[in-house]
Amino acid sequence: MTDITRADGRAVDQLRPITIERGWSAHAEGSALISFGGTKVLCTASFTNGVPRWLTGKGKGWVTAEYAMLPRATNSRNDRESIKGRVGGRTHEISRLIGRALRAVVDTKALGENTIVIDCDVLQADGGTRTAAITGAYVALADAIAWGKQKKFIAQRSEVLIDSVAAVSVGIIDGEPMLDLAYVEDVRAETDMNVVVTGRGLFVEVQGTAEGAPFDKRELDALLELGVNGCGELRELQAAALAVTDAV
Repeated sequence: MTDITRADGRAVDQLRPITIERGWSAHAEGSALISFGGTKVLCTASFTNGVPRWLTGKGKGWVTAEYAMLPRATNSRNDRESIKGRVGGRTHEISRLIGRALRAVVDTKALGENTIVIDCDVLQADGGTRTAAITGAYVALADAIAWGKQKKFIAQRSEVLIDSVAAVSVGIIDGEPMLDLAYVEDVRAETDMNVVVTGRGLFVEVQGTAEGAPFDKRELDALLELGVNGCGELRELQAAALAVTDAV
C-alpha cells in the first residue's frame, strides 16, 4: 500500500475506529450498538418461538432483517418512511442484504422452528451504514441464539452458527483503492464497493459500481483484498466483543 494519508489521518488500508457495545438494549434477546467512526447503528435481535406459516412443520427456522434510518441520522431531517406511506427501494435492498448475509452463516435446521428478526436502525450516518449494520447484526444474532439455548427453545449442543460474517466498504479515490469509506470519501469515489465476507474468508456478496471511470481487474483485485483483510479485522473485533461474559 502507498503512504497516502486520508482526510482523517488514516492509511488507505486502515479501518475507522470500531466499537461494539453488546447488550445495549435491555429488552431485546440480543443487541449491539456498533460504531464505524461517525456511523452508529443499533442492532437488536428479537427471538420468537415459531416460524412463518410457510415454514411450519418443515423443521427449520428463519432469520430476517429490517433496516431503517432515523430522521436526523444525516445532516438534514428526512421524513420517516412510515409517514410517507411506503418503504423506499434502498431500504428494501439493504434489509434483504442484511438478511442474506446472516442466513449465510446460520444452520436453519439447527435453529429449529424459531424466528429471529434483526432490526438495524441507523442513529448516525457517516458512510458504510449497511456494512456496519451487517457487522453489528451478527453480534446481536449470536446473543439471541444463546438466549434461545438458555430458554431451551434451541438444543444446547446445536451448532446454529456455522461461521461469522462481517462487511466493509472499499472504493477508489483519486486512483487509490481505500478501505472503509467515510461519507466525505464515498461521495467522490470513482468506484464504490461493499464486501460481505464470512469468517473463513468466503464471499457472501460483493456490490461494486463504477461511479466515474470503469475499473479494471487489477483494481478489482486490490479492492477485494482490502475488503477481505478489513473483514478479518472486524471478525476479531466481533469475537472479542462476544467473549466478554458480562456484556449481556
